[in-house]
Amino acid sequence: MSYPILYSFIRCPYAMRARMALKLCNIKCEIREVRLNNKPYQMIKQSPKGTVPVLVLKNKVIDESNEIIDWALSKNNVFDGNLDKLNTDLTNELIKLFDSKFKYNLDRYKYSSRYEKVDQEKHKIACLEILIYLDSLISNNKWILGNEINKLDISILPFIRQFRIADVEWFDSQYKIKRIKNIIINFSNSDLFKDVMKKYDVWEENTKPVFFS
Repeated sequence: MSYPILYSFIRCPYAMRARMALKLCNIKCEIREVRLNNKPYQMIKQSPKGTVPVLVLKNKVIDESNEIIDWALSKNNVFDGNLDKLNTDLTNELIKLFDSKFKYNLDRYKYSSRYEKVDQEKHKIACLEILIYLDSLISNNKWILGNEINKLDISILPFIRQFRIADVEWFDSQYKIKRIKNIIINFSNSDLFKDVMKKYDVWEENTKPVFFS
């Protein structure tokens, strides 16, 4: 295996942030687009938990998106020097918040039919309250903590985008998150986003490898 292999699904926010990290760090890999309702056995063999992203390296398999981001940065830390220690600590704190409380409420708001006795509105407002808190931390910058994209942006913006998509008109009407709305627009129009959202045919065994870089 000459290049890492990334099993991915275009709309999965976890896979999206892994692709952004690999793209920003200029790490070339074979990309294998999968369908979550028909996962290839080759992926399951490498990662039995059956979720994307899965990054297959020569000597190990990484199947957590945060760990893929950290691995990519260990090879080429494009964010080095962008943040001081205070903002680095804040970045880690916010990623944990979005991976736990925000994602928990997002799932029960956007996919309420998957859960029993869910108050969809309650979970919607819980997500909004987290975004209001985040908005209070943002200055008039291009990205969340400055004018240069950072680990925090690629880690949480895919989830905020998913929240917006659930009800675009309502989201865009929220005046208490005006800075976040501007950043989401910037994110959605960025070359980085367009590059990582390129559509690939679903991978099948014995097809010609397709590379992502």
